[in-house]
Amino acid sequence: MKTKQIFTFFFSVMTILSYAQNTKKTEKEKWKYEPNFMVGGDVLNTGVAFFSDRKLYQGFISSKIKGNIHGIIEAGFESNIYQKNSYDAKANGPFLKIGAFYMLAKDPENEFNGFYAGGKAGGSFYTQEYMAVPVRGFGGSSSSVSFPSSTQSSYWLEGTIGGRVQLFESNFYIDVNLQPRYLIFTTKQDDIQPMIVPGFGKSSSKFNMGFAWNVAYKF
Repeated sequence: MKTKQIFTFFFSVMTILSYAQNTKKTEKEKWKYEPNFMVGGDVLNTGVAFFSDRKLYQGFISSKIKGNIHGIIEAGFESNIYQKNSYDAKANGPFLKIGAFYMLAKDPENEFNGFYAGGKAGGSFYTQEYMAVPVRGFGGSSSSVSFPSSTQSSYWLEGTIGGRVQLFESNFYIDVNLQPRYLIFTTKQDDIQPMIVPGFGKSSSKFNMGFAWNVAYKF
């Protein structure tokens, strides 16, 4: 009787394991990445660059990974100056951001239309120069000193909240988003907090806000 029970238990376990493996195989077969890409450029900041000291050129490439999850890579170049509170500085260089976002709400007829939220990690390797940095002199007098051009790097985290909408029946899309940013690490020249970080923006604090108005094309 015990032998019969042992065999019954053994075959039951084998059946359950076999079913579980088949289920896993089916689930794996269900998900298959199908190449899809959306490439876009920030037309708003590019246009503003012709009328301001800030020259910002940036673009992105994104791809739907699985379900509502999309991966994204952004890259660009920024040049800017900082003239405030007796500071006179300039910086320029490339930047790169990598992350992902989740479609919170989408059009049932077009899954690339809708609102999304996500996050990215960014970094920039740039050249900066301080023509004037305020210093306190003897007796409370104020003066300034200059520093030669140097190469620095900064890294930050940023969120992204935005939306996409298809232009008529074409493959073109309008993509608009806000990017709250927090600087997590930066190299410094003579312990001076950088006033400009390409890709992060112009700010004397660790918090900043970015904005992009993109025209994108879906392949």
